[in-house]
Amino acid sequence: MGDRVIRIGGASGYWGDSAMATPQFLHAGGLDYIVFDYLAEITMSIMARARAKDPAAGYARDFVDPVLRYNLREIARQGVKVISNAGGVNPRACGEAVRALVAEQGLDLTVAVVEGDDLMDRRADLAPREMYSGDDFPAPDTVASVNAYLGAFPVARALDAGADIVITGRGVDSAVTLGACVHEFGWAADDWDRLAAGTLAGHILECGAQATGGNFTDWRAVPDIDNIGYPIAEIAADGTFDLVKPAGTGGLVTVGTVTEQLVYELDDPQSYKVADVVCDFSAVRVVEAGEDRVRVSGARGLPATDSYKVSATYRDGWRGGAFRPFVGVDADDRAEAFAAAIFKRARTALRASNLGDFTETDVEVLGTESQYGEHGRVDRPREVVLKFAAKHPEAAGIAILLKEATGLGLAKPAGGIAGFSGARSRPSPVVRLFSFLVPKDQVPIHVDLGDRRFHVPPAATAVFDPAAVARPAEPAAPDLGPDPVTVPLVDLAWARSGDKGDSANIGVIARAPAYLPYIWAALTEDIVRDRFAHFLRGTVQRYLMPGPGAVNFLLREVLGGGGVASLRNDPQGKGYAQILLDHPIPVPRDVAEGLR
Repeated sequence: MGDRVIRIGGASGYWGDSAMATPQFLHAGGLDYIVFDYLAEITMSIMARARAKDPAAGYARDFVDPVLRYNLREIARQGVKVISNAGGVNPRACGEAVRALVAEQGLDLTVAVVEGDDLMDRRADLAPREMYSGDDFPAPDTVASVNAYLGAFPVARALDAGADIVITGRGVDSAVTLGACVHEFGWAADDWDRLAAGTLAGHILECGAQATGGNFTDWRAVPDIDNIGYPIAEIAADGTFDLVKPAGTGGLVTVGTVTEQLVYELDDPQSYKVADVVCDFSAVRVVEAGEDRVRVSGARGLPATDSYKVSATYRDGWRGGAFRPFVGVDADDRAEAFAAAIFKRARTALRASNLGDFTETDVEVLGTESQYGEHGRVDRPREVVLKFAAKHPEAAGIAILLKEATGLGLAKPAGGIAGFSGARSRPSPVVRLFSFLVPKDQVPIHVDLGDRRFHVPPAATAVFDPAAVARPAEPAAPDLGPDPVTVPLVDLAWARSGDKGDSANIGVIARAPAYLPYIWAALTEDIVRDRFAHFLRGTVQRYLMPGPGAVNFLLREVLGGGGVASLRNDPQGKGYAQILLDHPIPVPRDVAEGLR
């Protein structure tokens, strides 16, 4: 690493994340920036509904209060700059709230708002095709939000203009970190490798404690998760960075915890497209550099595309369901019988009301390893939880389902218990995601500093050429010896999974380089397709990442629509890695004995 280093703390990974990170960072001291990521497709749809009810809503209010309200004086005293996408679908209102708080506390801080991602006013003029399914754009009156994923350069320009706090709407999650790097190091729009490195630093930080032991495969090794330390990236001018956490905090920073976050929610790791650069993470090196310190290097970049990805959310009917526990012998059969009775009675009531049938139903009996499909091992469980759900074009149709399920309470099979619950379930809108591309020159971007406002034009550079992607050589078929045995994948690898709309990824990382050939040989696309056949409607693609010793799988159309459009118990695929980690992998006998 070079002599000059900036220190950036990642304080939030989602809307609702703990507020403990900011005071933790300020107590430790020594940071240049604190960045906050609040947004996801589900979050945008929730914020859009809030804005529809109240024009002053639609942003992450908890960024203002309590996070800034209780920490702003110390932020100002230490000279730490803050960058956040808390603006959601209403960054202007968020900026006004923060400026009012600054004035209330008598501080001298400049607040900048990045505007331009919101294309909602143009929805009636849009006629794109969905970039994955090819579907037509939904009817404008059903659309709740339309937002482009902006990049890091508007953030950098706001900092160049003297901003102490930068608030954006929808942008690339990692852009809050990359923007600070561009500002500090003067990276140009064609410094592809550095932009990719800064994007990777932002990608590691953007999910908060997931890089410091949260959701880690080896969860037993992670100490004191109640006081888990949030991640800090110490970034040099060449893009190399160390990942650390504040001293005296819980959690863990190791090759495993950081590499799991590296592979999280990737699609093609050699063509990971963000607004400012196309990243190649396949050769990234992650190495121990001390206790709770990991060094990350080797990201490569290619020219950015000439378009912004845009995500729209739109209403598509209603959904609802509930959970019902059952205990006793044959508990699973009782739950299935109850679910069948619920839907039979509800359909009778729907016909009587001329409402038509459900458009989709889903039943999962949790405790029977329903998430494993044909690979489940539980035989006769005596304790299960029934989850039933459905979609209907009308809220009244879902209301009937929930009413009839309640009405069957004294007619259900024995062993159904009340469980712990509060208010009864209610119909909720189905909100679907629609992704498409818009040329960058059709998305004007401005930075508003309160007393002045300026335009940020898109950079004029070379444009991404897919032919420039060169795939790495596959590992040679391993020699299993005369007497091979099988071990569960978890003995050889860490893994993490996540969602991209209706797609999911599963990143598998070899615990040692010698294990990668065995993993690659055993975990084929066909094997993964079979493991998730009960969920999968699309394709499986496999990508090799020889640098971190990883394999990334992309499963398309596997989440039942994903997010709040899904009826699944795991609509974001967060458990998919755990499902795969017990898959048997053939290895030589001496390798298996070495593991033990």
